[in-house]
Amino acid sequence: MILGTAGHIDHGKTTLVHALTGVNTDRLPEEQRRGITIDLGFAPLELEGVGQVGIVDVPGHEAFVRTMVAGAAGIDVALVVIAADEGLMPQTHEHLAILEFLGVQRGVVALTKSDLVEAEWLELVSEEVREALARGPLADAPIVAVSARTGAGLTELRTALAAAAHALPPRGRDDLFRMPIDRVFSVRGTGTVVTGTVWSGTLARDASVRALPLDRLLRVRGLQAHDRPVDRVEAGQRAAIALAGVDVADLARGAVLVQGAGWSAARRLRADVLLDAASLASIGPRTRFRFHLGTSDVGARLVLAGLPSPDDVMPARIVLDEPVVMRAGDRFVLRRPSPASTVGGGIVSDPSAPHRARAWSAASLSPEALLRQLLAEAGRTGVPVAELEVKLGLSAYAVMELLEDVKPWREGEHLLPAEARERAQKRALDVLAEFHRQEPLEPGAPLQWLRSRLELPEEFAHALVASLVKNAQATLHGHRAALASFSPQPTPAQQALADRIVELFRVAAAESPTVGEVVAATGSEERAIGGLLRHLARQGVLVELEPDRFIHAPALEKVITTLSAGVASGATFSPADARTLLGVSRKYLIPLLEYLDGHGVTVRATDGSRTLTPV
Repeated sequence: MILGTAGHIDHGKTTLVHALTGVNTDRLPEEQRRGITIDLGFAPLELEGVGQVGIVDVPGHEAFVRTMVAGAAGIDVALVVIAADEGLMPQTHEHLAILEFLGVQRGVVALTKSDLVEAEWLELVSEEVREALARGPLADAPIVAVSARTGAGLTELRTALAAAAHALPPRGRDDLFRMPIDRVFSVRGTGTVVTGTVWSGTLARDASVRALPLDRLLRVRGLQAHDRPVDRVEAGQRAAIALAGVDVADLARGAVLVQGAGWSAARRLRADVLLDAASLASIGPRTRFRFHLGTSDVGARLVLAGLPSPDDVMPARIVLDEPVVMRAGDRFVLRRPSPASTVGGGIVSDPSAPHRARAWSAASLSPEALLRQLLAEAGRTGVPVAELEVKLGLSAYAVMELLEDVKPWREGEHLLPAEARERAQKRALDVLAEFHRQEPLEPGAPLQWLRSRLELPEEFAHALVASLVKNAQATLHGHRAALASFSPQPTPAQQALADRIVELFRVAAAESPTVGEVVAATGSEERAIGGLLRHLARQGVLVELEPDRFIHAPALEKVITTLSAGVASGATFSPADARTLLGVSRKYLIPLLEYLDGHGVTVRATDGSRTLTPV
């Protein structure tokens, strides 16, 4: 569990943490000199029946609210500190708003410096605090009067904090590991060390972890949880992680350590946004914000789906100045940079939205509807399965169950909408039918050509063709696909031309014409002649000796018979001998001999002579 402080400057947050833990979280010399908290401080706290929890102490000065947001992100229980002698102050209200935007549901209010006020005044401050909390998630938070100086109320405060910890829902351990980094430093003999609050999952020593947005795979050299060496850290712990393969200068607050393939750093997201009513009048299409998520703090522009409405959740698209690591369901805070103020917050509904994506509200959509929305929007590119845990904010088990319910079209590790299969199947059959209409002599369409016409990722196109063959809707002929009902049939005109071509080759015998010569002899187009020649070759009427040259099949048989009769068994013969036997010129002889070599009828020696292969 992580406990985070909140409250106005000089209301005694750090002093109270010191009284509870014995640790002074103001570690910087400037903090100690000025007596105020500037950066995040950390301390372990033992709670009876709970064990050790981590405290994140945040600054209360208005100039450091952005640091406060980085510390408040990821806390489970808020320790709201209000000085009894001053009551609610500006940063108290802002911190409460930030806690609400971040979704912190449990907390305890400590009325510090209670030894400085009368009982009647203390009661009035308690009533004021209760009224301020009444409309938020901490409405039922216990209010405990304490004095760090005298120790009064500290036991009751510990009891209240332990009760809040016991009320927390259990954390799942089967989730993806993620830890936003809040500090980076170097330790002699250890190297680069980062600290942060583990948001989800577990991480073991010697494991590999990816740093984003650096996008580098690093090795975990060592781990500490709450200042103790451990073999594993898990969600809800403060962790210090020693990393190999990275310099201190490469990482900074705002970077994130993750495991799993689905994470990325993105500059566009969709979200459900809630804006403070008092700030609406000053917000326009070009208004600039600071976007706070985890320990990230970047510039942003907000594009609402409709007109701003006070106290209503609005779908929006957010464009960031720098990439941020996000997950669906993450909460964020929006602040105006000048004058600095918190104006709203929201929940990420799509952590990596497409360019100019239409904003939609996730609040009204079930996980099934969200998945269908993502699939429909991804179009023909599909959605990687590995991204769903991040895109939907679900555990691996929940994603598996969701896929069972939705039943999208899955090939390998990518998904398409279920209806895409039916559309693609119809398109494939239509494309083949049109190909057969235009090319009635071809045995089928080239597979690569067919797949390119399906407008599908390659693995889906392969799978679709395979399914058509399996279901007897199509057949494969080498690297060509055809409708199962199709067989090459020449038209009457093509058949008449084919008959003329066969007669040309019959008369030519071994001195067969080239494609160009057939074109000239028939007065037909080269494309039509080429198609008929290939068709006749597939029918066994002609034989393709080489590209652009065919021979009448009976003529080829006569060539082989003549050579067999004219050459003694085992004897060699030269090209000149073959020319004499066959009565053809060199122009026709060489293609014939090379064909016979290639088909094992003859064997060529290095000097060009040949022998017939024994039958």
